[in-house]
Amino acid sequence: MKTTPTGPRAARKREAIVRAARTLFLREGFGVGMDAIAAEAGVSKVTVYNHFGSKEALFTAVVSGALDEPLGATDATEGGGAAESPHGPDFARLAEADDLAAALTEAGRAWTAAVRRDDEGRALRTLVATELHRFPELGTAWREHGPAGHHPAAADALRTLAERGRLEIPDLEVAVLQLYSLLVFPQLVFEQYGTELTDDLGERLLVDGVGMFLHRYAPRQ
Repeated sequence: MKTTPTGPRAARKREAIVRAARTLFLREGFGVGMDAIAAEAGVSKVTVYNHFGSKEALFTAVVSGALDEPLGATDATEGGGAAESPHGPDFARLAEADDLAAALTEAGRAWTAAVRRDDEGRALRTLVATELHRFPELGTAWREHGPAGHHPAAADALRTLAERGRLEIPDLEVAVLQLYSLLVFPQLVFEQYGTELTDDLGERLLVDGVGMFLHRYAPRQ
């Protein structure tokens, strides 16, 4: 039975392969050859197959890895992983904010701005939509993460606010989805049609969305 390489050196090679595959899949599509991926990663094609077994498995690893990245993960860390952009939403400050509506609106602006400038994320979503018929396991990976797994910072902030009595959230999974739908999803809908929300409409949707969310989860008197 074939075993996957283990150990620190193998982990570094695996990370290099996934990074290279992500770059080339986004640039050339799923049709890119494994030899090109190996060359980009600085390893042999045999090494790529030893780690992943097939191009399909490698593609799934690329997409699953993207699900684990924080929003706005555009800067590489020293170890090769992704780090949250300093320009992304700072949900950690919500729990301490005196004016929750203003703080959530500010975070929402940063969140939507991060989505709008994330060209790589946009390309990856398009690639997944194109290849999804070949990879039903991608849907499984998405479901296993769950809403809180896709947006952990937002989920943590809402959980803390609920624990402190500032919001009353009976179902965190639903609340995360609702927040995402109100603040970010309109950007993605327009994106799929090759356009963007105007700044004015985006701001109106954001402000009204924050108001709707806080009204829904305001503590009962």
